[in-house]
Amino acid sequence: MVDVLVIGGGNAALCAALMAREAGASVTMLEAAPRAWRGGNSQHVRNLRCMHDAPQDVLVEAYPEEEYWQDLLKVTGGLTDERLARLVIRASSTCRDWMRSHGVHFQPPLSGALHVARTNAFFMGGGKALVNAYYRSAERLGVQVHYDAPVDAIELDGGRFVAARVARTDADGTVRHERFEARSCVLAAGGFESNIPWMREAWGRNADGEWPVDNFLIRGTRYNMGTVLKFMLDAGADSIGDPTQAHCVAIDARAPLYDGGICTRIDCVSLGVVVNRNAERFYDEGEDFWPKRYAIWGRLVALQPGQIGYSIIDAKAVGRFMPPVFPGTTAGTLPELARKLGLDEAVFVRTVERFNAACRVGTFDHTALDDCRTEGLTPPKTHWARPIDVPPFTAYPVRPGVTFTYLGLKTDERASVFFGGQCSPNLFVAGEMMAGNVLGKGYTAGVGMSIGTAFGRIAGTQAAGVALGAGASAFETSMKGAHDVLA
Repeated sequence: MVDVLVIGGGNAALCAALMAREAGASVTMLEAAPRAWRGGNSQHVRNLRCMHDAPQDVLVEAYPEEEYWQDLLKVTGGLTDERLARLVIRASSTCRDWMRSHGVHFQPPLSGALHVARTNAFFMGGGKALVNAYYRSAERLGVQVHYDAPVDAIELDGGRFVAARVARTDADGTVRHERFEARSCVLAAGGFESNIPWMREAWGRNADGEWPVDNFLIRGTRYNMGTVLKFMLDAGADSIGDPTQAHCVAIDARAPLYDGGICTRIDCVSLGVVVNRNAERFYDEGEDFWPKRYAIWGRLVALQPGQIGYSIIDAKAVGRFMPPVFPGTTAGTLPELARKLGLDEAVFVRTVERFNAACRVGTFDHTALDDCRTEGLTPPKTHWARPIDVPPFTAYPVRPGVTFTYLGLKTDERASVFFGGQCSPNLFVAGEMMAGNVLGKGYTAGVGMSIGTAFGRIAGTQAAGVALGAGASAFETSMKGAHDVLA
């Protein structure tokens, strides 16, 4: 029997496995994906949102706790557990030295991502490099990793973890069942965004009789089927979150169904206008800085007819955003662009011309909440409003791209799983399976990695403490060096 079993293979699972092993526990990881696709959604990430009270290596200026908290409060609309959120925020200020000790390297942000130069630390080589570094460290420390090992059932004795069952399918189609016992367990197996039937059930039909999910793309891993999450919910674990809420981004409509990652994101929304299939605007494109608003646009597009939108810019915007992997549709005139997009030409031209006429251009500054706005227009554009009048004009088609879902397991500052309000003595949760405690809705760049890193480290140390007999004191060990995390 192993001391700690970690179910999952992404950032949170790896942090848990490493912390448990460092605490002296024997550790086994069960990763549903094959080795080539290991790492879950973490392989697609770029950065970590970090609190800091003064400049720190790749981080400029300061990003204090209260500002971080206010940013999170704003994007979630108050749907967040402040106690757990502040724990994450404080932990983000001290985790990078530990990450470096396991081979993770940081770099300043690339051009096109300067809005987060002050708030986010970027991984050199991106998420894939981070995941590979953690796996190398885990293997060096003696963590046993099983790939192609999807857990389909968990044995419980009341609220106590007993074992996990894995169903492997051989090349000839034969299904082999394996059983993994452990003294404690960390659940870090992600959400259910790749389970299209479950997503379809959650979203249902809209007023037009459409099934919106049929037009969704899964920006993250294809292996997050939510099997472990569903098993735990059916077993009576306490839940949190709305199944329709998710990290849902407006991504290029031409992206693949799974694993499109960061390069499919469309980042020019705040520099132009977005219209729907009816060639009409439907939301304020300049409401706030893009890193604080990019993850609401997937849901906004999901609520439009046909779940499709078009981000429209002119030549003035070129060079001011990170270009996506697919080229845009370009035209020398607005009517020509409408025809190429298959939109009603007259309505499209009228929409853009009304926007242009409403623009009150002051001093344009895409690095600040400037005074370029619209007047007398619904919806307004609050910042960065400039007429779309310099050809060539470019359009990018966008659809909802789901990264991860927010329905998960309710937890506390010790990452415990709860059943009927009672915490399990040896079952813990981290990462996307509990992110809904902090993210009731909305998102701000890099906070998912902050949550996964903080709670992965807590869960791993807690699990090791239980397995080795150290008990609840393991929590304080897991946050050694933090600034009064529980204060």
